[in-house]
Amino acid sequence: MEERNVVKFKKEEYTIRDYIRTSIGKGGISKVKIEYAPVGERIIISTSKPGLVIGRGGEKIDELTRTLKKRFSLENPHIEVDEIRVPEYDAQIMADDIAMSLERFGPLRFKVIAYRTLQKIMGAGALGAEIRLSGKLPGSRAKTWRFAQGYLKKTGDSAKIVDKAQSRAETKPGTVGVKVEILSPEVKNPYEIKINDEMIEEIRKNIECPEEEIKPKKKTKKTK
Repeated sequence: MEERNVVKFKKEEYTIRDYIRTSIGKGGISKVKIEYAPVGERIIISTSKPGLVIGRGGEKIDELTRTLKKRFSLENPHIEVDEIRVPEYDAQIMADDIAMSLERFGPLRFKVIAYRTLQKIMGAGALGAEIRLSGKLPGSRAKTWRFAQGYLKKTGDSAKIVDKAQSRAETKPGTVGVKVEILSPEVKNPYEIKINDEMIEEIRKNIECPEEEIKPKKKTKKTK
């Protein structure tokens, strides 16, 4: 019974997140986080466009709060907006941006869109980025195209610091899948070693040790 309740609870959370994303629109939201407290539910919306989420005089937030209460039976939902200062470091925003560009300009210009987005991400100071487009690009057969630049960790615990996201573009030839991975310079890598002047000086002190005089060993005659 506990497992069924957990599955039901997670399903309701997913439905709430999906509804918020759909109501605000593609490209407006990066992440939706739900926290539970005795006072009520705290919903944190991460976005690079706070005005799009808030609306004039908070109209959209008030409407969204009423809908969450009525449709999803939430007792006291409190919506907070977390502004993303550098959207180029957010994989979901970049993936949605590529998907919207493909829907607007068509899949024939996918290389221009991908390279332009990659240049935009790296120009903002990202350590590495990778874009994967899958679908009928540009012919009738489905194919996967990869665009990458910089440094990205693929395996191990340090790969968790890479921000990953995916989106979908509905074009005339068919659906195009978009996957984006970004390594932001703001994240802390516990396995990263930075070599500075202090570290070089410390290494020199450990290497430079006083030379010991090596005395030749005297040969001893074996007695029968």
